[in-house]
This record gives sequence, structure tokens and C-alpha cells, in this order.
Amino acid sequence: MLTATQRRPRRPRASSGSTESGRSVALPAESVRAGTTRVGAVLFALTMFAAGFGATVLGAFLAGGGFELPVLVVAALVGWLCASSIHVVLQWERAVILRFGRFNRTSGPGVVLTLPIIEFYTVRIDQRVSATYFGAEETLTRDLVPVNVDAVLFWMVFDPEKAALEVEDYAAAVSWVAQTAMRKAIGRNTVVEVATRRQELDDELKAEIERKLHPWGIDIIDVELRDIVIPKELQEAMARSAVAEREKEARTVLAEVERDIAEMLSDAAEVYEGSAEALRLRTMHLAYESVKSSGGTVMMPSAFSEGFVDAPRRAEAAGEAAGAGAGLGVGGASGA
Repeated sequence: MLTATQRRPRRPRASSGSTESGRSVALPAESVRAGTTRVGAVLFALTMFAAGFGATVLGAFLAGGGFELPVLVVAALVGWLCASSIHVVLQWERAVILRFGRFNRTSGPGVVLTLPIIEFYTVRIDQRVSATYFGAEETLTRDLVPVNVDAVLFWMVFDPEKAALEVEDYAAAVSWVAQTAMRKAIGRNTVVEVATRRQELDDELKAEIERKLHPWGIDIIDVELRDIVIPKELQEAMARSAVAEREKEARTVLAEVERDIAEMLSDAAEVYEGSAEALRLRTMHLAYESVKSSGGTVMMPSAFSEGFVDAPRRAEAAGEAAGAGAGLGVGGASGA
């Protein structure tokens, strides 16, 4: 009888495949499921069958019945009853047991006993965290740009009863719900928002998928976008737009700096206008800085060098010149 873990859709092996759009996609490895992990449980069932069959045959032989065909049939029936009433459920599984076709209980892990014919379990629910790869190819965004998006969904079953009774194949349902939710989310956003708002898109997908799967007993742990592929023509256009945006920001910052410098220079001009000494000190400071940084010599015209003469010395020289002129005037008057 097929179980829920055995009825899960086949997942592609770990290889580099090509999608319909021509791009290469790395596909996840197929998870190791019931085919190899339930070998011990199958051997236990066979052992129960052999034990019931052997005990019946031995009892008939000791009673003197021999190995007649009716004895073998009865022994096979007893072995089947033993195998169908004693089960082993693995640590990460839960068995959903039905009685007369109606839900009775969930059991496990360990040895589970059921009433032959009356009770049976049809599904074993795997409660480990599962990873489901899904994607949306050539999906149109809100601004009508086709994009390819790949993602991984991490989920687990928290209520085996709902997962067994509310949905036929919960693993396939998870995959289809995730893919549909991704297409809707991409259609609500522009291509720029899809490329730049990964975390917000992850949270939106998680909330939408969990809202649909929670009634089926499935909890969404996380959704991670793996890759977003935009057409090459649009990539070039977006690159040019990004470069233009960066240049615009750089020019804006430069203009703001120049405006601040102009305001400071205007304030300094007002200060220098009212103080000639401050202007001369500034001139001397600029000359010193230029010589200091270059290590050279500054050559300047004589008219420019007048700015380096101290005001007291200039005043003293002017006073001496005035005194000399007055002396000459007095001498000339006495001679007359």
C-alpha cells in the first residue's frame, strides 16, 4: 500500500539541467525517503509474518496434523494477521490509524498495535523538515517585464491528522501552492522591486503560503529566493539607469558643496572688506601654504609684495618722510 511519503512527486536529481527558457539551473538532490530508511520496518513485518507462520506450523506438527495444505493456509493467515497488527513506526514518522474507515488516532514512534481487519493505517506522515524547490519562469511583473525566479521552501507537518485527512497529497500541494503564490507576488511588484526587495518578497511569500497551508497541518519555516534572472536587454538598460542615477547624485553633492563654499567665501569677503589687515594676513598665509606644500620659491611683483610690509613700519617710514619734507620746507623758508 502506498504511503504519503511514497506518493510524493519525484524530484529531479542533482544535475545541471536546462529549462524551457534556455538557462541552466542547478537542481537539488533527491531526498532519501522511505525507499531506504524503512528497510528495518519492512524486515520487522516480515519477521512477524514468519513468526506467526512458523508458530502455527509448529503447533500443528506437535498436534500431529502434519504439513497438510489446510495447515499451511491457516499458518499463512496467522502470519498475515501478526504482520498486519504489529507495526514499527520510525522516530520521525506518525501513523494515522483508521477504524472501519474512520479516523481513530495517530500513533508512533515505536511499536504500534492495531486490531486485525478492524483497524489499519494507510499513511505515515513524515514530520522532518522538508525542502521544496520551486520556481516561476517567464512571469510578468507589474510593469510587464518577464522574469525567472527560483526559490526554496522549508516546511514541516505539525498536525499529521490534518495532513492525512484534509489533502490528498500534501507534498505536491505544497509545491503547487508555493509556485502559485510566487507568480502572484511577482505580478504585484515591478521588476525593480523584485530585484531589490528580496527580504520583503520572502516575507510576503511565507505569509501567503502559510495562510493556505496552515489548515492542512503544514507549517512554513522559511522561504529563500535563490536566483532572479532578468532579460539581458533590460539588464543593460538598468545598468545605464543606475550609472546615470549615481552621476546625478555625485553632481548634486558637488553642487551642494560648491554652494556651501560660496556662502563661506561671501562671509569671509565681508570680514576682509572691513579689515585690510586681515586681508593681508590671509594673503601671507596663502603664500606660506603654497611654499610649504611645494617646497619652492614664490616670485611676485613689487606691487604685490607691498602687502607683506607691516603697517607700523609703513607708518614709521611715512612719518620719517613727512618729517624730512617739513625740514626741507623750514630750511628753504629761512634761506629766503
